Amino acid sequence: MKKSTLVILALITAGLMAGCTKKSDRILFDGKYFRTKVSKVDKQRDVFLVTVSEPGKSIDGAREAGRHAGVSYCVKNYGNSDIDWSIGPDMEQLRISDNKLIFQGTCPQ
Repeated sequence: MKKSTLVILALITAGLMAGCTKKSDRILFDGKYFRTKVSKVDKQRDVFLVTVSEPGKSIDGAREAGRHAGVSYCVKNYGNSDIDWSIGPDMEQLRISDNKLIFQGTCPQ
């Protein structure tokens, strides 16, 4: 292999590894790890969407993982843990689509 190819492969590998969380650093909910993603809604930073992958592993764990992701987002962006959930983890009817649990909330300013 050429040296340039090895350098490119090393950079790609390093980039992929940087996005990984060590198993020992993962937070477990109901004994399971859930991947979460938080994104802004319509470019409004205070309104956000949380998706929790594979909620079937544990609905209770997925609810708490989503709550944790939302709280972390509000603390990081607004310095407090208050959330006004429009679709939240305490609701009786959950929104699940494509094997993802979906919550939506607003960080009060």
